[in-house]
Amino acid sequence: MTQFVPPIRRKDTAKGHHYVDGNGVRVPGVTTILGDGVPKPALINWAGNATADAAINRWDELAAMPPAQRLKTLQGARYEDKDRAANRGTEVHRLAEHLVHGETVQAPDEIAGHVESYARFLDEFRVRALWVEFSIASYRHGYAGTGDLIAHITMPDGSRPLLLMDLKTNRSGIFGETALQLAAYRYADVLVDGDDEQPMPEVDGCAAIHVRGDGCDLIPVTADRAAFRTFLYAQQVARFSKDGRDLVGPPVPSPATSTYRLIREGTTA
Repeated sequence: MTQFVPPIRRKDTAKGHHYVDGNGVRVPGVTTILGDGVPKPALINWAGNATADAAINRWDELAAMPPAQRLKTLQGARYEDKDRAANRGTEVHRLAEHLVHGETVQAPDEIAGHVESYARFLDEFRVRALWVEFSIASYRHGYAGTGDLIAHITMPDGSRPLLLMDLKTNRSGIFGETALQLAAYRYADVLVDGDDEQPMPEVDGCAAIHVRGDGCDLIPVTADRAAFRTFLYAQQVARFSKDGRDLVGPPVPSPATSTYRLIREGTTA
């Protein structure tokens, strides 16, 4: 068991959200754990490409800037690209929640295709949602998170499994760490519904919903006990990334004063 005490709850802020326990202690979130605990070598190339793209596409604008401002602009270019993608994903998630409940939504032009694609998915797979945008918590392992959807859907063979699903809107498709994310949700201790907690419901499987402007795909994901074990390994790495410097002590003081003196060739004393 961890040191966190009930109830663990999500706290929404102007800049996002986080989780706290009954004593107000911050509880690590699943996506933060994966961000700190899973290596992402592709991000190195992405950051370099985003900076290079900004340098080429904003050449005239940068040329008119003082050098210090030009440097700052290039250093922040990758974050601007990331923020745009994150804001798009957040807005799609917000409207998707309304769509699942059968509500009419108005989508901005830049994400209208995504919203239409998701609406078509809900219709074609005959989605019947049981929980939408719900929180989960693990007191045993010390983490919390927010799941997108637990629903019955119709498969091509006519079956109606209960699936735990996560919406993804990135351009690059579904990454393997999605399996770890969904496994963390699947094997959490409790699902938080408002102010109430209940044991995490058993599901038949997990999947990602890849929502794009030109379509929407249901992608099966193997989020089993083995994937959950890997998530817990990533959690340990994330803890080390945060607290690893605590393993390094201060310099050891010299027990005596040395009289050693180095005389270099070609120099005079």
